[in-house]
Amino acid sequence: MKISSRFTIAVHMVSLIHVRTDHLTSEQIADSVNTNPVFIRQISSLLKKAGIIGVKRGSGGAYLLKDPSEITLYDIYLAVDVVGDNGLFHSHENPNPNCWIGANIHEILGFFLVKAQQAMEGVLREVSIQELIHLIAEKKNASSGA
Repeated sequence: MKISSRFTIAVHMVSLIHVRTDHLTSEQIADSVNTNPVFIRQISSLLKKAGIIGVKRGSGGAYLLKDPSEITLYDIYLAVDVVGDNGLFHSHENPNPNCWIGANIHEILGFFLVKAQQAMEGVLREVSIQELIHLIAEKKNASSGA
C-alpha cells in the first residue's frame, strides 16, 4: 500500500516556496516537481484551505502563511487528505465469519494497524519544514563541496 503522491509533492511544494524569496507560480513549482501545473494548482488549493500557503491573484504566486518552523509534515499530510476516513489501512471486505480466523481478524489486526498509523503520524508531527530544508541544504552543501 502506498500513500498518495500528493503528500510528497505537497512537501516538495512547501519546501520550495519556503526557500524562494519570490512568489512562485504553479508553472515554476511544476517545473521543480516535474509534473503538470494543473496538478500543482489542485494541491495548492488543498494547502491554501488548510492555511499553509496563500496564493496571490493576477500574476500569481504562492507564499507561506506560517513560519516554516511551525509547519510540520503532519500538517501537510492532513491538508492533502491522503488517508480516507477509514484510516491508512484497508481490510478485505468479507472474511468468512464461520472461520475462527475470519471472524476475528479485523478486530485483532485492526488494533495493530491503528497503532502503526499513530506511530507514523507521530513521526510526521516531529518534523518541520524548517528542519527538512536544513537537512536538504546540508546534503546539497556536502555534495557540492561547499
